Amino acid sequence: MERELLLDAFDSNWIAPLGPHVDAFEKEFAEAIGVPHAVALSSGTAALHLGLQGLGVGRGDDVLTATMTFAATANAISYVGATPVFIDVLRKTWTLDPDLLEEELADRARSGRRQVAAVISVDLYGQCCDYERIQAICRRYDVPLIEDAAEALGATHGTQAAGAFGECAAFSFNGNKIITTSGGGMLVSHRRELVEQARHLSTQARDAAPHYQHSTIGYNYRLSNLLAAVGRGQLKSLENKVTRRRIVNRIYWRGLDLPGIEFMPEAPYGVSNCWLTCVTIDPSQFGADREEVRLALEQQNIESRPLWKPMHMQPVFKACRMRGGAVSEDLFARGLCLPSGSSLTPEEQERVMDIVVDTPARIAAKAVGQS
Repeated sequence: MERELLLDAFDSNWIAPLGPHVDAFEKEFAEAIGVPHAVALSSGTAALHLGLQGLGVGRGDDVLTATMTFAATANAISYVGATPVFIDVLRKTWTLDPDLLEEELADRARSGRRQVAAVISVDLYGQCCDYERIQAICRRYDVPLIEDAAEALGATHGTQAAGAFGECAAFSFNGNKIITTSGGGMLVSHRRELVEQARHLSTQARDAAPHYQHSTIGYNYRLSNLLAAVGRGQLKSLENKVTRRRIVNRIYWRGLDLPGIEFMPEAPYGVSNCWLTCVTIDPSQFGADREEVRLALEQQNIESRPLWKPMHMQPVFKACRMRGGAVSEDLFARGLCLPSGSSLTPEEQERVMDIVVDTPARIAAKAVGQS
């Protein structure tokens, strides 16, 4: 389907920057997640950036977000001149801790300090945050919420899809996401004016004039017609891709049910898309640590990677305020993302599990040989 739509875009001569496939992709995507307005962009980072601008976040503001995330979340806050303030995650979900979020907002209210300009929640590794609590907290303190759903397309919270929460939500279609346009993103919202402002800014903020006229600083953030065609094809198979990722996750759970290995828990309030299957490894019980397992896989040309390094541990953000931190630091120290692609075959997955299972014995044998 992707090839058919891509060739249609090519043959129509709508190559770039926009075209009918962009319009159709926005409409179909919005319908898929139950949100009325969407604008297709060049990346999920661009979506976060424009979402923050749409809410008026700017220089001197503070924005709260989860420390356990990819750098794009914090970078977008910096793009508008604001300062990230990091909040730890819950061990039982690995997502933004509502109690710590409320503590930070309550402390600011009691002390008379400037309240934050926005909260960005992060749906980590395909799992939605606890939006019943987070939305209630944000309403109580009159703070707008942005949902970073970059990793969570196809996941749900209750009866609602990821991306349906807050003032707006950002998605990524990077090459490793659940669906991809090679590179791309989407900003969605229940508010038409916010999406229309983003649409205007994303095309260099060109004024309505026969000549090129600009009254506002804009960005080159639009998705091309060719890539939108690919996205439309990918979106049609979203349900199958999520089903496949969840099957991969279940197979790992069965094959790696071993002392010292724990999987990312699935929250009871929703269904994860299992974008990545992630584990934590206790070396005292398993007999090998996270890095020894990762290197064992790497030696067989199999890529795995540690969990996201928390933002408060990143050199570029080391001066930013942090609430909590012990949970995310422990997850980073012991956590590993396993190969999880939708096209992963049972044979490939069996090979991954065999290497993981055999690692403690290889480590022990090596230690004996060196003694």
